[in-house]
Amino acid sequence: MTAIINTKNLKRVSLLTVTVAALGIGATRADETCVSPYAPKITGQEDFVYIWTLGQIGLGDEQDKLVTVDVRPKSKTYGKVINSLSIGGRNEAHHSGVTDDRKYLWASGLDTSKIFIFDIHSDPAKPVLTNTISDFVGKSGGVVGPHTSYALPGHMILTGLSNNKDHGGRTGLVEYSNDGKYIDTRWMPTDSNLGGAKKTGKFADGYGYDLRAMPRHNVMFTSSFTGWSNYMMDFGKMLADPEAMKRFGNTVVQWDLHTKQPKKVFDVPGAPLEIRCAWDEKHDYCFTSTALTSKLWLMYKDKKSNDWQAKEVADIGDPTKIPLPVDISISSDDKLLWVDTFMDGKTRAFDISNPFKPKQVYEEKIGAQLNMVSSSWDGKRVYFTSSLLANWDKKDKDNEQFIKAYNWDGKKLKQQFAIDFTKEKLGRPHLMVFGAYDLYGKKPEQTAKK
Repeated sequence: MTAIINTKNLKRVSLLTVTVAALGIGATRADETCVSPYAPKITGQEDFVYIWTLGQIGLGDEQDKLVTVDVRPKSKTYGKVINSLSIGGRNEAHHSGVTDDRKYLWASGLDTSKIFIFDIHSDPAKPVLTNTISDFVGKSGGVVGPHTSYALPGHMILTGLSNNKDHGGRTGLVEYSNDGKYIDTRWMPTDSNLGGAKKTGKFADGYGYDLRAMPRHNVMFTSSFTGWSNYMMDFGKMLADPEAMKRFGNTVVQWDLHTKQPKKVFDVPGAPLEIRCAWDEKHDYCFTSTALTSKLWLMYKDKKSNDWQAKEVADIGDPTKIPLPVDISISSDDKLLWVDTFMDGKTRAFDISNPFKPKQVYEEKIGAQLNMVSSSWDGKRVYFTSSLLANWDKKDKDNEQFIKAYNWDGKKLKQQFAIDFTKEKLGRPHLMVFGAYDLYGKKPEQTAKK
């Protein structure tokens, strides 16, 4: 039975998630369907969207920042930026994630490997930077480019994208306590050091990118991308470099969630990026998409062997045109999968009622370029942002930088608002995380106006 947490009883969350994990049963669910199952969820209308944003040379203060947008439909500032917190310098701001009590947001930079920790509970409308971790590379033993910050009971686990020896894709997983103290590093399995994992195909490249867990199965999956030398390179230059194009990951790794030991290495060619897992307790599968080959892949538990497998299950657009799938978001009822493609600026909705045979049921062009997608738990709202990487975003008129919000009625998207981040001199908007007053038993008038 899955434990459902009333967000007003937030103080119980940490204890309950630890107990649930120890018992090996389903964990608390998250809000927007991309967040860790150990974090409390927003089941109704979210109040805010926190956007981790890349600073851009020549625009505003040129710094990375956490931007807060008011998304309360009845608010006088609905669809407006109500707070912007700059953190100093440009770090290649990329991904962020909440702690298991959802009081803090961890956001990191792929270039400097710094991690910025924000208090999002004292005043949800105005986050505050409370800690900066500047020794990630040294503490981790050489991991570079912290990417996914994923909540586990009482601590955070982060994926890396690179290393400080050759700046290639070889990397690891790094654990921290919620208060920012280093715990451990686990390097991704390679041909020369599988770490006890079983190699099921021809690849064991040691690359990393995203991470998702299914506590009810004591399983965790990681995907793979590319190293610092590629993701900090100009996109056009990289595409024209045959050697650079060889430096992309081709694997998904299955881990034991409890011991953090790798179990299997699956061949998933073409740089598998975001991983999204089914929420229903009876559904034993996760999806990923491959950026370079434009495929949907399924990691699933085989009923006959009781073992996990990986299988290609669908094309995304026309793979020969390399639309470059970048982000995916699964609905809380496991019936719909949103898939964004960067090159054509489109989002596509796939019916995944049969996860082995996804069917595209909707398509919409959101902008000249498109990256992240976050859907609400009730499935009624979908948000999109535009930036991929500072050196990979499109140039000139196609360099659109925005957040756009849509309502979804089950058949089509209807735009509610759009914010032009270039016009507002904010930078390049990347990952989104939702916030809400009632997570902390607060009302708007209870938060101080600084």
